[in-house]
Amino acid sequence: MAETEQSMVFTNPKKRGPKDATADDDGFVTGTGDWAAVSTKRVARNDPAGALASVRHEFGEHGGVNMSIEASATFTVMEADTLRRMFAGELGPDRDFFIYSRHCNPTVLNLGRQMAALEGTEAAYCTASGMAAISSVLIQLCGAGGRVVASRCLYGGTHALLAHFLPRACGIRVEFVDIDDIEAVRAAIRSDKEATRVLYVEMMSNPTLAVADVPRLSAVAREEGLKLVVDNTFTPMVVSPARLGADVVVHSVSKFISGGADIIAGAICGPASLVKSMMDLQHGSLMLLGPTMNAKVAFEISERLPHLSLRMKEHSKRAMAYATRMKKLGLKVIYPGLEDHPHHSLLASIANPDYGFGGMLCLDMGSEERANRLMHHLQNTTQFGLMAVSLGYYETLMSCSGSSTSSEMSPEEKARAGISPGLIRMSVGYSGTLEQRWNQFERALALMQQQHHQQQDAAIYCKA
Repeated sequence: MAETEQSMVFTNPKKRGPKDATADDDGFVTGTGDWAAVSTKRVARNDPAGALASVRHEFGEHGGVNMSIEASATFTVMEADTLRRMFAGELGPDRDFFIYSRHCNPTVLNLGRQMAALEGTEAAYCTASGMAAISSVLIQLCGAGGRVVASRCLYGGTHALLAHFLPRACGIRVEFVDIDDIEAVRAAIRSDKEATRVLYVEMMSNPTLAVADVPRLSAVAREEGLKLVVDNTFTPMVVSPARLGADVVVHSVSKFISGGADIIAGAICGPASLVKSMMDLQHGSLMLLGPTMNAKVAFEISERLPHLSLRMKEHSKRAMAYATRMKKLGLKVIYPGLEDHPHHSLLASIANPDYGFGGMLCLDMGSEERANRLMHHLQNTTQFGLMAVSLGYYETLMSCSGSSTSSEMSPEEKARAGISPGLIRMSVGYSGTLEQRWNQFERALALMQQQHHQQQDAAIYCKA
């Protein structure tokens, strides 16, 4: 595909630069050569909200403050020869020539500009789901017979994709490792270096909330000649993986970015060269597999992005408050904002200022039975939250990960990943007041404990 057809994917005028580059005042890297890592000091100054605000504002067709929705699947031309020129790559979306919405849609294109600004990448392409984004990237980068080294703790659907579907359908092989062990990561890559194409991690792991050391992992990826792909679904705004050296950032936009639990969507943020290759008419996974985002969905997400920063700050604020109070009650709580979390210092050093430590926390109740009993009271007795999968909603969502979102993993795989049977994953919402919600949590916990004591007393009575 000719360059003109794809120049629209360049969305960030200050893009990441090469190894011998120096960071400018905005934390971007300039220079010549290969990819460069931005220093932590520069990265810490990044403001994703400011980057989003710098994207050009699209007005509606008749001057509306909101952009219009281009709902067409196909696009007309004035001259017959224009179609030939578009398919030959001579004319493209950069000049307002569109072929078909599976390839590129104006409304979806605008959301891509916003996502690229959010993550600080050259380009972005928005997809129908987060899994569509992940699978399309891996298929494009690996190809048949390629290999992925991946974190052993991943969302269950991603784990199933890597462990079962891609090996069966595409011949892509995968090795799961402890990404905290850099030497183990390096050894896994070198065990079949020629075939290994991708190092795949989650910025914050689902559900254990382990934080990936992206600066160190990106250095290993560069040294070994492969791409670092980071899923940033849990921490939009909080962390900017591309500023830390990640080559590609993927999102399930359905979660925090959408915020309404009413949309399924995904995004791929990375180099323009990658997006260009994925949109290629002959060889592109986006063009040929068709994981297309609907223009109406793109419009809705675009309208929600301006207040993402406000929502993420409140999610993080509530999660920190709950985690601190839960710990004081003697509960086993996992939250990166707590100083006893093994990655607290790491996240503090790489996070963007003012966004806290994210809106996810885990509560380990020891057994699935205890976890289910607490969640029952939290939803059905005190109305603290909802028993549901997914995350990023304005209400608190909770699920027992081992039997739900990580159920695709075997017991041995869950044990290696640190997923205990009683682990409750909470996506902390911001509806109601903090004190109102905390009182609801305490009441549910008290009821659960009361029932436990009653059962113990009954057991003693029966034995007597």
